[in-house]
Amino acid sequence: MKNVAILLFPEVLMLDVAGPIEVFSLANRYLAPADQYRICTISSTEPTVRASNGLCMLADHVLTDAPSQFDLLLIPGGPGAYNGEHAELLPWLRDAVATSRRYGSICTGAFLLGEAGLLDGRQVTTHWNYTERLAKRFPNACVGTDQIYISDGDLITSGGITAGIDMALAILAEDHGKQVAVSVAKVLLVATKRQGGQAQFSPMLAEVAREESPVSRAQHYALENLEEDLNVERLAGVAGMSARNFTRVFSRETRLTPMEFVQGARIDRARNLLETSDLPLKTVAYRAGFRSVRCMRVRFNDRLGLTPAQYRHQFG
Repeated sequence: MKNVAILLFPEVLMLDVAGPIEVFSLANRYLAPADQYRICTISSTEPTVRASNGLCMLADHVLTDAPSQFDLLLIPGGPGAYNGEHAELLPWLRDAVATSRRYGSICTGAFLLGEAGLLDGRQVTTHWNYTERLAKRFPNACVGTDQIYISDGDLITSGGITAGIDMALAILAEDHGKQVAVSVAKVLLVATKRQGGQAQFSPMLAEVAREESPVSRAQHYALENLEEDLNVERLAGVAGMSARNFTRVFSRETRLTPMEFVQGARIDRARNLLETSDLPLKTVAYRAGFRSVRCMRVRFNDRLGLTPAQYRHQFG
């Protein structure tokens, strides 16, 4: 029997907790008693923990009486993970990870692992809206931005919220084979492996700065004229700079080349049109600045792992 523990703390996201628990609990229906999962919850403070949605959960243990050796230890996310105080929790977490076979995080639970010094040099991910914040806060971690989940040795981290279910299904398949994972996925009405990654949900571009500068002027021009034939020379002219200097300054300030910015903007425009309108794909491609539907399809597959038609079906 495998021991699975999930940590609870004030302002935890309840779905981060419930999603993986349901996967392992349902798996027990299909497993022999000796192969089943024994699940427990551990509170970092009092036995009763109020989640970020206002509901309360009753933990099986508090830190002072909790076991510290598990087959799998999971850290969920929520505002309490990246905003809370964790002075008492971090030493326990470091010790528990050292004696457990495997550990990981759901969503922003990665911030707790980072505070404990457990992300240094590791490939990790978190909710797409927090990847940049995680990378800045823990610069020694290698933060991925697109994957639903990332496995790095004994550490596995997942993207936002429902990605914890994807991660738990992947662990289940690794432990007991694909068929058991498929059976559980069918009960939950989810796919055992989603097409694409977190890039499906996250914007390709961060919000463009409002402050007037040569780079921001070129960015705003591009966003307002995506249907046009945009190239480096044209954008450099808008910025009042030589093409070579513009490319160097643009890349330094945005961490993108000018053409990467344009392609990201076009994908974002197309995504918005696919989500909010019933326009034909040919019209979407034109309004987003793609030369053809085929060109748009290639860009979508490269960046999102989906065709425009699949994206519309999933999000439209």
